[in-house]
Amino acid sequence: MSSYFTDLAQQYIDGEWRPGTGSWDIIDFNPYDNEKLASITIATVDEVDTAYRAAERAQKQWAATNPYARRAVFEKVLRLVEDHEAEISEAIIAELGGTRLKAAFELHLAKEFLREAIHLALRPEGRIIPSPVDGKENRVYRVPVGVVGVISPFNFPFLLSLKSVAPALALGNGVVLKPHQNTPIVGGTLVAKLFEEAGLPGGLLNVVVTDIAEIGDAFLEHPVPKVISFTGSDKVGRHVATVCAAHFKRSILELGGNSALVVLDDADLDYAVDAAVFSRYVHQGQVCMAANRVLVDRSVAEEFTEKFVAKVQTLKAGDPRDPSTVIGPVINSSQADALSGIVEQALAEGATALLRGTTTDNLVTPSVLTGLPADSALLRQEVFGPVAFLVPFDGEEEAVRLVNDTPYGLSGAVHTGDIERGVAFARRIDAGMFHVNDGTVHDEPIVPFGGEKHSGLGRLNGDTMLDAFTTQKWISVQHGRSGFPF
Repeated sequence: MSSYFTDLAQQYIDGEWRPGTGSWDIIDFNPYDNEKLASITIATVDEVDTAYRAAERAQKQWAATNPYARRAVFEKVLRLVEDHEAEISEAIIAELGGTRLKAAFELHLAKEFLREAIHLALRPEGRIIPSPVDGKENRVYRVPVGVVGVISPFNFPFLLSLKSVAPALALGNGVVLKPHQNTPIVGGTLVAKLFEEAGLPGGLLNVVVTDIAEIGDAFLEHPVPKVISFTGSDKVGRHVATVCAAHFKRSILELGGNSALVVLDDADLDYAVDAAVFSRYVHQGQVCMAANRVLVDRSVAEEFTEKFVAKVQTLKAGDPRDPSTVIGPVINSSQADALSGIVEQALAEGATALLRGTTTDNLVTPSVLTGLPADSALLRQEVFGPVAFLVPFDGEEEAVRLVNDTPYGLSGAVHTGDIERGVAFARRIDAGMFHVNDGTVHDEPIVPFGGEKHSGLGRLNGDTMLDAFTTQKWISVQHGRSGFPF
């Protein structure tokens, strides 16, 4: 595993491993023990340009390659991931503080999405559409957009880089990937290494490890990419969308959430507790779909709360390398400090701490808060860490209002003894995804994934990848002769 952090601490541009030529280095730290994992000299604007130009050159031949031949590359990448699963797992644990459970979860999903990419290479189909003009044949071709820029986040970097990179390549595009500065290896150069070893032609996939302090908006504004796929915060996503629109680019935005898990009066409380604890605390709560808010019908709130707090108290926090650890570190010190500030703010606003977490370096232990005032801004924002807000409600109407009272609309869940009651509830929620009698954190390869409101634009997965990474081209053929008015 350690060889990943020495061998892959470079840029990968036009099929070559090379150092960046920027004026400073990104230092890659283990967030649990602050061990220095790697040092990478950042890429400059010129290197971003070189990467995009390489992708543009390589893409034309790749698009003309038989899709069955393209498919073989993804089959090899999948085998490589399976062969090196143990090392990749260790890298996830080291670079982003993921627990062993989290690493296994991320790798399982990454393999499922690679399997889908194998099929996706053969998915584009043309159509022949009738014409009102005699003798005319309308052909509609589905073709690659050309080059896709991908910006991936730190929380599930391996999965969420592959989730855009693999489909974009499978559909005949070139790609330039910019991983998050906290996860440049797992989210960036490791992905490049796997595709290189699988035989992907050089230049098609490029990885630039850099920072906006060095390149500004060059990654977004560059004339080559036609689509930017961004996963991250809504604040940055708004900027990405604005820049893309100004340059006539399509943006696919997978942004933050403020999901609620709702417990109705007829729910199985023990099961709902299990679902709620997982949904809030998986990967330290650093998940866009995590249940920030747990809404509970007042008639069962006391019993649910007692069981919820008791279960949270059993979650072991500590070294993510320990298989029994459930709560590892958050990604960096600014995140840890922000979470401490959120708890302090909640208490200052009148909340009660049923469980008050502690912060030691980047290790933040779980907090459970209740009694936040209804107008608190904390109930409407994303909290990216192990802090849960318990909110009682009186009846379904109030629950629906509370769930929707947020700028976000990504995921959520409702627990009830009546499936159709749950479905009816879910249909009233302004969110891209909602789950009945389950957790809030789900992703599947062929189900449309994405949010409403400030949680994003567009969808990924399955057939929606065609909409994201291809475009349609109309070619008409006149078999007879058209009549012209002059």
